Amino acid sequence: MASLFSAPSESGQFSTNGWAQNYERYESNQYACFSFSQRAKTQTALENILSLALSLLVVFAIRSSVVEAFKIPSGSMIPTLLTGDYIFVNKFAYGLNFPFTDLFLDQPLTLLHRDPPKRGDIVVFKYPKDESIYFIKRVIGTPGDTIELRDKTLYVNSKPFEHVELDAKSADAIFSKMQESKYQQSSLKIYDEHLDTKTHWIMLDTSSFSTNSFGPVTVPPDSLFCMGDNRDFSNDSRFWGFVPYRNVKGKAMIIWLSLWLDFSNSQYIFRPERIGTILN
Repeated sequence: MASLFSAPSESGQFSTNGWAQNYERYESNQYACFSFSQRAKTQTALENILSLALSLLVVFAIRSSVVEAFKIPSGSMIPTLLTGDYIFVNKFAYGLNFPFTDLFLDQPLTLLHRDPPKRGDIVVFKYPKDESIYFIKRVIGTPGDTIELRDKTLYVNSKPFEHVELDAKSADAIFSKMQESKYQQSSLKIYDEHLDTKTHWIMLDTSSFSTNSFGPVTVPPDSLFCMGDNRDFSNDSRFWGFVPYRNVKGKAMIIWLSLWLDFSNSQYIFRPERIGTILN
């Protein structure tokens, strides 16, 4: 075994040359180990950063082209959607876009075309008057349809879509989930409306006459006529016109969370029974 000290010289003095050489070798080995350790740590850090970057890229690609989460900020879709509902939107429902092209182009590059929105679909779209804002409404008319309201009854192509009032027990159960005071009026009624093959709820204010009648108007090509289910409290196509196909971001699928917060009154209401509700 090598010693840090050499044997004594002929003069009887211990020599330090061997010790110095061994010490230098020791220092060199220590530096080599330190350098290797640093390189290993750097490589591990770079691998972790790359893995995180790829994961984020996949997440944002899915968000851009497949599914995205939205929060409902207002009551225009009551009673179907309540203020504070969080939903997933299927962005693949009407076609598959190349990821991220919607960030740079007015019209995203489409990889796969699918059928356009149908009457009754709940869609998220860019507000035509300000495309930095997203709206959510129900499709009422597609290209070529003639839309009209008479005494709060919807007509599509001169065909009336009748609505039937919900029984008091069912209506009270829906009203109990609404926290805003303006939706507690006795003049508000909830109805089943039959639109083609779909049946959905709408809410009407029987004391309001300003929205009793509308139209007729005809939906132009590559456009939609959209309305909120809260017919007398909705800013929709009756007031600002049609929604171009290119503005549609996707179809509402499911409620994944329902949470209503009122910071001014320090109110917090969690509605777990709404989680998992499929949107029709």
